[in-house]
Amino acid sequence: MIGANPASNHPIAFRWITKGREQKGSKLIVADPWFTQSAAMADLYVPLRPGTDTAFLNGIMNYAIQNNLFHREYVVAYTNASYIVHPDFKIEDGLFSGFLESGKYDTSTWQYTGEKDPTLQHPNCVFQILKRHLSRYDIKTVSEITGAPADVYEEVCKLYCSTGKPDRVGNAIYCMGLTQHTHGTQNVRALAMLQLLLGNVGLPGGGVNAERGESNVQGACDIGVLFHVLPGYNPVPSAKAHPTWAAYREKTTPSTGYWVNRPKFLVSMLKAWYGEHATGENDFCYDFLPKTAADHSHVSTFQDMTKGVVKGMFAWGQNPVVGGPSAVQAREAMKNLEWLVCVDLFETETAAFWKAPGADPAKIATEVFLLPAACSYEKEGSITNSGRWIQWRWQAVEPPGEARSDLWIADRLFKAIRKEYQENGGVFPDPILKMKWDYGEAECDVVKVALEINGYEVATGAPVQSFTKLADDGSTACGDWLYSGYYNDVHNPPCKRRDNVDPSGLACFHRWAFSWPANRRILYNRCSVDPSGRPWHPERALFRWNGTGWVKNDVPDFNAKLPPVETADKAFIMLPEGQARLFAPGVKDGPVPEHYEPVESPVGNRMSGQQHNPLAVLWKGSIFDKYAPAESADFPYVATTFRLPEHYQTGGVTRNQPYLVELAPEMFVMISKTLAEKLGLKSGDWVRVATARSEFKAKVAVSSLVRPLTVQGRKIEMVCIPWHWGFQGLATGAIGNDLTPAAGDPNTRIPEYKAFLCNVHKV
Repeated sequence: MIGANPASNHPIAFRWITKGREQKGSKLIVADPWFTQSAAMADLYVPLRPGTDTAFLNGIMNYAIQNNLFHREYVVAYTNASYIVHPDFKIEDGLFSGFLESGKYDTSTWQYTGEKDPTLQHPNCVFQILKRHLSRYDIKTVSEITGAPADVYEEVCKLYCSTGKPDRVGNAIYCMGLTQHTHGTQNVRALAMLQLLLGNVGLPGGGVNAERGESNVQGACDIGVLFHVLPGYNPVPSAKAHPTWAAYREKTTPSTGYWVNRPKFLVSMLKAWYGEHATGENDFCYDFLPKTAADHSHVSTFQDMTKGVVKGMFAWGQNPVVGGPSAVQAREAMKNLEWLVCVDLFETETAAFWKAPGADPAKIATEVFLLPAACSYEKEGSITNSGRWIQWRWQAVEPPGEARSDLWIADRLFKAIRKEYQENGGVFPDPILKMKWDYGEAECDVVKVALEINGYEVATGAPVQSFTKLADDGSTACGDWLYSGYYNDVHNPPCKRRDNVDPSGLACFHRWAFSWPANRRILYNRCSVDPSGRPWHPERALFRWNGTGWVKNDVPDFNAKLPPVETADKAFIMLPEGQARLFAPGVKDGPVPEHYEPVESPVGNRMSGQQHNPLAVLWKGSIFDKYAPAESADFPYVATTFRLPEHYQTGGVTRNQPYLVELAPEMFVMISKTLAEKLGLKSGDWVRVATARSEFKAKVAVSSLVRPLTVQGRKIEMVCIPWHWGFQGLATGAIGNDLTPAAGDPNTRIPEYKAFLCNVHKV
């Protein structure tokens, strides 16, 4: 468990972890900067400095390879370890070959030659490249970087690498403690690579498991809320690269792997959106899709507000004034908005940004609309949890007053916009006027929306049984191919299954909810058996080849009509290689993970001359361009953000609940006893916490849960900052994210909330 604290933040998930420890003898390792509630329940806890997860994970992989604890047969069969890479590929001083003056990489030397070496001995095969690269991450070096005590870290390596045997399995759990860094993608990649080396992907009880921050974050991403993907993780068209349907189809459809079906998914989606207007003659209305020409990630969008490019914003169930990075600068950017629509349960800080301390409403011309929304218990519909289970929520009570469901609001909004275009025209009205919107006139029927997401045959209206039935000729319509099959029976409402029978005995529960894709419970499950079809562990057999056919305890993630010999090299069907990537030539900042310091760090990079990720996204020349230099004397302490069990996200709901406010009434920061002694502080004292962005006052909690770490011979102190408070609600307090930097990962643009520099002074 690294970068996650489910005992506080995912307590139901943690319940099953506790049962595993109590009933099955499972061992729990927790790696975290401070002694969390999860750490208190761990068999082994190891502290590490915020922002050093890649080094921590690289060191475990190195230990596995050096001590021959990796699962060799699994690695050879199911990963690209044997692939030979271009002879000119190099890693020198923290940079990969092909680094350009523009700050990007030419990845031509990162490509495969087309040859393989199953013995893993060729000097330029992926395994040997990885072995050389990871050899620098020995226990002593990793300990000096992370601050993890060397003896405890070695114990972690031994215990977790013991799962590299066929009869054992390890589970990796992470959350935003791993992702919210300028190298967050590489952190998660390192965790996945560790699981692949140990043979822990595709097995019951294994995998890399992300714990999502809210109940439907998984569903939101699946359905296309992210700025760069359409529903089902198809890329949003680019104005430059994909001006036409032919260009999109050609450039985004690989020649091998399951994404060869992308045209079927896109055409079916367009058919669902535009109905009879989407035909082969007009490229199924592909031209109606907006084409991106700029970065529309969070910080870039707020930066565009300062330029007047973004004139209006919908904050729909979001409170970026509290939840976004560099929140002081974000509030400044919002002053340039002409209009703002907030859809929420209460008047959040975003809806009331013009009331913020120090703001002058007379100088803010933004017209703000607050639409009262229904909470989860007051509306009906599906959510998708961290395990990809699509589950139905029934409405328990009517929403109060004029509050309405999100679906009701979206439906009325679209109909009003369409009416405006009908009556007054517009520059390009077709995408609105020709949109298929037949969910009901008076009220929007959530079941009809569910059916469209599932997909149906255009000619008959009958639900499609699965995404394998989708076509690229306009005969099928489907809002999201991943969800196809979750509502394929019109006589039974969608995903309302609540049968907890589990014949497999492996916690698959196929009759409870629906797990995309195809109700498959374990992804990449061809890896649960060896290449010949024998289970790695007979007592946990997800599949077994009996000589004539497959015996199945899950929906196969491979072609189960074929014998083992024809499926062994296609265990990862979504990748063109058919095999998992220990070496990933498509990742922007490098094909293998390398340790870089956070943009704001108290020490120099122990591993190379590249202080931080050379491709980190920094918004230079803007109001968000506020970063402390490395080893800054003005900001000597490492800061990180965290969550409390009493409050949820930005506190927009929980800070309006009297009982929760009574439990956690005010903002605070948490420091160690040694730092408190140095600064002359005791619990309850007021302090001023400052970063390069801003500063605020809060009470201090002196706690043994936070301890200094020895990093490169120096004692490094940490300041832990919750981010649930703001200036609205029943309990108000300083906004933690006023202090966090706007520095992003080059692959995802996620900001570096979890590692930055600060100072603390007694008030």
